[in-house]
Amino acid sequence: MTTARSPPLPENALTCMYLRVSGLGTQLPEVVGEPYEDGDGVPYLPMFRQPVLVFEGTKETLTAAHTRALSRSLPRALFTSDLFTTGNDRDNRAAVRAVPTGELDLVGLAVYGPRNAVDKVIKGARMHP
Repeated sequence: MTTARSPPLPENALTCMYLRVSGLGTQLPEVVGEPYEDGDGVPYLPMFRQPVLVFEGTKETLTAAHTRALSRSLPRALFTSDLFTTGNDRDNRAAVRAVPTGELDLVGLAVYGPRNAVDKVIKGARMHP
């Protein structure tokens, strides 16, 4: 889920989304399928087993979704506005670690879980066009 307040370029929203969902496969191996191979035997990396749905909402909607995901202990990944200014994973983690949970300037959130639980978490968000 992304906010309308994310930087205006579509590629920033997509980058934000890709980075968030990348964390799911490392912690939840069941969401990743088997590797691919074409007719000539050239190997390709595996992909998610299920589609990734992207939603958007206001800053308030995103903050509420984050609070609900935490209260339900659902696996989650985040993207804060500070991460647009860092250039590597170590600095990304330091930028998140430097801010208390309630003060995170969220611009994106990935949540994984049973559909009904995720639907409750993202209540108020709409499908990204």
